[in-house]
Amino acid sequence: MTASTSRPERARAEDPRTARTKARLRESLLAECGSGRELTEVSVSAVVRRAGVGRATFYLHYEDLPALAVDACAEVVHAAVDALHAWQTGPGSVAPLRPPAALAEYLSGVAGHAALYRSLLLAGGGGPLGERLHRELRDRARSERLAVGAPHADLVASAVAAAFTGVLADWLHGLVPDTGPPALADRIWALLMALHRALPPTD
Repeated sequence: MTASTSRPERARAEDPRTARTKARLRESLLAECGSGRELTEVSVSAVVRRAGVGRATFYLHYEDLPALAVDACAEVVHAAVDALHAWQTGPGSVAPLRPPAALAEYLSGVAGHAALYRSLLLAGGGGPLGERLHRELRDRARSERLAVGAPHADLVASAVAAAFTGVLADWLHGLVPDTGPPALADRIWALLMALHRALPPTD
């Protein structure tokens, strides 16, 4: 989320034709990067040709390819937040010992566009996609801890967001030992649950 306007609010404000055009451009970019090509290997010409729009239309909506890429990958951020909280069915839900299936599915999807995501999510969790992922994960974790009265909401939320974003980034950059999505989901889940339980309430 940006500090001023959420994605749903922006979507409601967009003209339907504009929304469709931007959706085609996002899909086109993902398709161009689908065979393992880095963002630097993709051209605006190729993206607009696949999307069936003109260059002028592209620049009407996006400053450059990185701007389009961040928009195209925004769904990855929302998917990550949703995957980590897919076990919740209502107030008082208890986190399971094993991760929700959605987490491994999410990691598999990310692996399918690893080259693109590496361009936006730098090792250690930096980059435009990393900043966005950290912010949204932190906000979600913080709000949920506050809602149930869990202690140290700000500190734990920051730790959870940093851990997930950093591990995901390092995995994409080959800095985490070769681990398939199901095994990585198990390990990430154990790590995040440990962070949630790490600090007792203060007197």
